[in-house]
Amino acid sequence: MPALIDRGGRLEWHAPHEILRVEPWGPHAIRVRSAPHAIDDGLPGALTTPAPGAAPEPTIREDGSAVLVNGRITAEVTDGGRVRFLHTQTGRELLADKQPYVWHQGPRVHAPLGDGGHRLEQHFRGYDGERLYGLGQHQHGLFDQKGCVVDLVQRNTTTTIPFLFSSRGYGLLWNNPAMGRVELARDATRWIADTAHQIDYWITAGDSPAEIMAAYAGATGHPPLVPEWATGFWQSKLRYRTQEELLTVAREHARRGLPLSVIVADYFHWAHMGDWRFDEEFWPDPEAMVKELDDLGVKLMVSVWPTLDPACDNHAAMRAAGHLVRNAEGGLLTHPWPAKGRGEHFVPMAYYDPTVPGARQKLWEELREHYLDLGIEVFWLDACEPDLSPREAELALYAAGPGRQVGNMYGHYHAQALFDGLREAGVERPLSHVRSCWAGSQRYGVALWSGDIRTTFEALATQVRTGLNVALSGIPWWNTDIGGFAGGDPTDPAYRELMIRWFQYGTFSPIMRLHGVRDPAGPFVAESTGAANEVWSYGEQAYAILREHLLLRERLRPYLLELAQAAHDSGAPVMRPLLFDFPGDEHAWTVDDQFLLGPDVLVAPIVEAGARARPVYLPAGTRWLEVATGAVHDGGTLLAEAAAPLVCIPVFVREGAEVGHAFTP
Repeated sequence: MPALIDRGGRLEWHAPHEILRVEPWGPHAIRVRSAPHAIDDGLPGALTTPAPGAAPEPTIREDGSAVLVNGRITAEVTDGGRVRFLHTQTGRELLADKQPYVWHQGPRVHAPLGDGGHRLEQHFRGYDGERLYGLGQHQHGLFDQKGCVVDLVQRNTTTTIPFLFSSRGYGLLWNNPAMGRVELARDATRWIADTAHQIDYWITAGDSPAEIMAAYAGATGHPPLVPEWATGFWQSKLRYRTQEELLTVAREHARRGLPLSVIVADYFHWAHMGDWRFDEEFWPDPEAMVKELDDLGVKLMVSVWPTLDPACDNHAAMRAAGHLVRNAEGGLLTHPWPAKGRGEHFVPMAYYDPTVPGARQKLWEELREHYLDLGIEVFWLDACEPDLSPREAELALYAAGPGRQVGNMYGHYHAQALFDGLREAGVERPLSHVRSCWAGSQRYGVALWSGDIRTTFEALATQVRTGLNVALSGIPWWNTDIGGFAGGDPTDPAYRELMIRWFQYGTFSPIMRLHGVRDPAGPFVAESTGAANEVWSYGEQAYAILREHLLLRERLRPYLLELAQAAHDSGAPVMRPLLFDFPGDEHAWTVDDQFLLGPDVLVAPIVEAGARARPVYLPAGTRWLEVATGAVHDGGTLLAEAAAPLVCIPVFVREGAEVGHAFTP
């Protein structure tokens, strides 16, 4: 017969077909695991060891049910293995198991697949009026994702972080890196892992969004402090082909008196994928280049891909050491990519396996020798989903397990390789620019960007909402390719307007980075490049506006460093939805086209061509200074026509906030 057992601070429910474990995991939080046979403590996941503290004792009741109270959250477990979560002080139900239909085996499903894995399902009740946010970075254009089906996969422009933030006052982490999906239906929420070994989730309760995000950071890791240079302007294009071309841009910034913190050597600055070093033909003296940039106050960021050309220096040795990803159907997993000197003929590239500690160490040794020893400590971890077709991703076989079970953590382990190496080398504040990550990756000093997005106003509007969900997924440092990635003619007046509006949005993003491959771009080959993509490339009218925003960003940097400290201390997002600071304002929960930069700056991007005004909601509880006009407005009001001339977007500062001085040149 099923039975509930007190295991010294944690509850276990034993039934012939399942073991269920419910235990406190950090303040105000509970972890739940379920497996057909035994709970495995060694599976990959995001949770760190909880901080030591008082361990609440469960109580088993006379009716066979049990209760576990841990601060603000209480778990009730029935003698039938159903779990229900309540707010401890109010008794209000936060979330509860749901049996899908009569005679169903229960709210949890472990369907054997015949290979040792199981198809897993976890069913929860749905609630009218609930709003659901987070889940990482998706391009569906929605902020509130209630009603969506969201695939739990990693792709270019899609970053799965399976943390769900609810308006009901809880946050839930699906602590499983398997491919699958989450269905956020009106009547139920269902988490699905296509193949895995056990259900594993973590839930916390909070009386404010800040409390929920702080608990999540405590459970999965606090982001390190970002270095000061990260708050400035980053210049990039696909791609600077030579050392002299890159230095010419940096020198021009200095000549014009334009702030510049980072400039980027994009992909194929190497001879072959997997060499992880400069091609001396085009970059003859990288040490002198780094020295000149350093004298200009500019950091050099270099692109690092996880792919290896069979002709590269490291392919044979890493294959022999078992450091490359295998194919479940035999041999190595490969994907066709351009190679230097091969024109439009693609070469099958292998992938290093970051789930192998030795492979991470080997990668770092190469980066240390060829970059760090030259003074380069900023790395762009591009294509780290990794960039595979869906079929290839399913066939990947990592040391940690099949791709379908652990593949979502590839970028997470990859970021760890850089973080561990930089810290060991004495870099106090490592920061890597990544195209993919997973739950908990913030502890490895990642700055996520939204991948190869389109160059349209529609794409810009989507990024605003995408960024808000990333903020509620535990990643405080995020950005987009200003102007979009692929396309955009710098001589086209319509594109120049888009660039101006995107640049204005980027000025208030956590990371401000200009990047893209501009038209004409030519064929996709290793030697490809695009048109000019510097702030002076878009005509005199645009240049004057972009220059003023560069100077404004520079004045905002002390404020951004304050936000960096808050993110490090409590997990508070840098860019955040209005609901974060104004949870008592019901309307703030519905605003999805504005955001706060920290607690004091409200930004209303322009995401429509030709728009010169837009409605702006000012949250209640304070008064707001309109930067463009100097007018002060009461909170809790909607401005139907906030002015948005081409030279600026609507920005408001909380009355009395010190950051208001940054808006005075």
